[in-house]
Amino acid sequence: MRIAVASTDGENVDLHFGKASSLYVYEYYEEKDELDFIGHRTVEIEADMKHQNPKIIKAIEDCEVAICEQFGPKAAIYAEDAGLKLVKDEGTVEEVLRKYIDHVNFMKNIKI
Repeated sequence: MRIAVASTDGENVDLHFGKASSLYVYEYYEEKDELDFIGHRTVEIEADMKHQNPKIIKAIEDCEVAICEQFGPKAAIYAEDAGLKLVKDEGTVEEVLRKYIDHVNFMKNIKI
């Protein structure tokens, strides 16, 4: 599973999705419970535009999930149409990645 994290410094999740000029991409290998850093991606944000969801989604089109500090309803619609799951969280990149992965693994084990 490929996950993008909106962060200015690669240490903290601190960007609104619609203004995410900096995204750090990780690959999670479920069978090994391993997380690898894939790379840093930048998006040129135009100051006069309110939100730039399509441009940001294009930059991470190979990702299944994007974790950001905040996102609005338009971003949610754009992301859903692109097959991208948006997750709102804040904290260190390491903390939010581990929390998300633990949640996904927990949900897989729930029997209804």
